[in-house]
Amino acid sequence: MASDDTTTRLSLTPRGPSHSRATRRLRRAGQVPGVLYGGGGEPVSFSVDAIVLRRALAQTGAVVELELDGQTAPAVLKDAQRHPVRGETLHVDFLRVDLNQPIQATVALELVGAEEAPGVRDGGVLEQVTREVTVEALPNDIPESIRHDVSALEVGATEHLSAVRPPANVTLVDDLEETVIASITLPTAEIEEEEVETETEVVGEGAGTEEGSADDAAAGDVPADAGDAQTE
Repeated sequence: MASDDTTTRLSLTPRGPSHSRATRRLRRAGQVPGVLYGGGGEPVSFSVDAIVLRRALAQTGAVVELELDGQTAPAVLKDAQRHPVRGETLHVDFLRVDLNQPIQATVALELVGAEEAPGVRDGGVLEQVTREVTVEALPNDIPESIRHDVSALEVGATEHLSAVRPPANVTLVDDLEETVIASITLPTAEIEEEEVETETEVVGEGAGTEEGSADDAAAGDVPADAGDAQTE
């Protein structure tokens, strides 16, 4: 668990309810609006300097020590809305937490060793199906991300969440057996080429059969009644 001197601190400025025009002015002034809630307390609206917020969220560790109205409270980032083009933070939600009580949080899943995977070396493409997982742990034990080694995957292999080993004191909450995290498949062009080759082989075998049937028909015996009809 992280000690108090390594906890990221963030100073907030309280603000009252505001309409959209006031919120836009706030953002133009370099401030990000937000809400602090949970932990048995009332929701509190605040604003925070955008640059200070970005630096604080970039620090290692899920817990942030928030300073508001002369009081401090440990909290975790629950949600952040970002501009779809510029990527800047438009609004944040923080959740108060008890450092002695486990919480659930979403963390990034990072795949490593893809370049060494036999399936990739054989021309396969690694697809990461799941990029985030839900974990449960004490607030200070929530990891920034979970790394998983995929260097042993072959072409056609599918990896499930059950293969992931989280850090100590961290529990994976999502369905371990049903959640697919990655797979290695051949490129579409190669799959289509194999399908064409297979179809060609099948058609070739069928053509031989049809040709044999035609030859048999040409060389077959003429029915007796047909010969009698010609004689007559």
